[in-house]
Amino acid sequence: MKIETKCLHAGYTPKNTEPRVVPIVQSTTYVYDSTDDVAAVFDDPTKSLIYSRFENPTVMAVEDKIAALEGGIGAMCTSSGQAASLLSLLNILQAGDSFISTATIYGGTINLFAYTMKKLGIECIFVDADASEEEIQAAFKPNTKAVFGETLANPALTVFDIEKFAKIAHKNGVPLIIDNTFPTPILCRPIEFGADIVIHSTTKYMDGHAVQGGGVIVDSGNFDWTNGKFPEFTEPDESYHGTIYTKTYGKAAYIIKARMQLMRDFGCYPSAQSAFYLNLGLETLPIRMKQHCENAMVVAKFLEANEYVESVNYPGLESNKYHEMAKKYLGGSSSGVISFIIKGGRNTAVKFMDSLKLASNEVHVADIRTCVLHPASATHRQLTDEQLAAAGINGGLIRLSVGLENIDDILDDLKQAFAALD
Repeated sequence: MKIETKCLHAGYTPKNTEPRVVPIVQSTTYVYDSTDDVAAVFDDPTKSLIYSRFENPTVMAVEDKIAALEGGIGAMCTSSGQAASLLSLLNILQAGDSFISTATIYGGTINLFAYTMKKLGIECIFVDADASEEEIQAAFKPNTKAVFGETLANPALTVFDIEKFAKIAHKNGVPLIIDNTFPTPILCRPIEFGADIVIHSTTKYMDGHAVQGGGVIVDSGNFDWTNGKFPEFTEPDESYHGTIYTKTYGKAAYIIKARMQLMRDFGCYPSAQSAFYLNLGLETLPIRMKQHCENAMVVAKFLEANEYVESVNYPGLESNKYHEMAKKYLGGSSSGVISFIIKGGRNTAVKFMDSLKLASNEVHVADIRTCVLHPASATHRQLTDEQLAAAGINGGLIRLSVGLENIDDILDDLKQAFAALD
């Protein structure tokens, strides 16, 4: 099936007389015929369902669909994108380990990596996404266990060179983890370029309607966890009956371990209702992404020609430094998100945004309605000036998420807001 068809049909195939649409299984509990049946499931949770803290039929149908869209062997949904980021790394890291991440990533993720995970004894080594292979290699330590990056950074919109980082990660025997939230699998499938693990904040385009939060981790099944660097996959897990994940689950070792260990203990699993809403969003994802990209390109060109605008960052523009990378990894598109710097700095940016009438000023991005955010005042507020600069955040920077309204209405709203600056 092509990806548009997978969005509609993957993950759930109804049998005779069963519901056409993925049903909501609103239950915390599953019943067994005997105590032995329960014991067998706890020995091997892939045999049946255990408990809704980490398994639910509705959620699992969506997990299978997203795995199919990304070309992975399996997936695990989480209650938020932040939870997906955290668990994707905790599945292979422990106190005393380090990992490498590009600096141009979502501000909340920077905070998670630089502060919260540091308290857990895990070091994040930040590197420039545009650094040379030699510079990136110099950041590796003997205890480095992973490399992390965003396909399309939020809000810096740098395009991540997946193949370059995959080559370096694999040279060092560690996996590459990619946050693919903004492109979605419609624009980019990182596994095809060498990524090992793909995560999403499904709160954004995948949901599309701003009705529920969520995240997902997708396992490519391609990484060799038996290379000697990851004994937690090749030695008995005493917390789960001495299971050896690579021996018992083979290529699915990573995603099974994430569910059996981390989701079991943290319980940050989405509800069946949330998964149902997410599935509705996934069904229309190809159509929505196409229109988001078309509208955003028109807006980006309008901003580029505007006298009030100092610079526009949208990789779909030919003038953008990442345009060639966008053609390689994103098919020339760049989602519906644009970053631009308005002349006059922070105060002018705030006045412009407060003058908008159609576009909402909100702490969200990547849904069907046009919205704006001032990152320095919101998502990246906790960062130091040095971290803001490293993340590509200027005081006059505005993140504009172009929605699915008529393009003329979007442009008219921007024009009247600019006029208010006179």
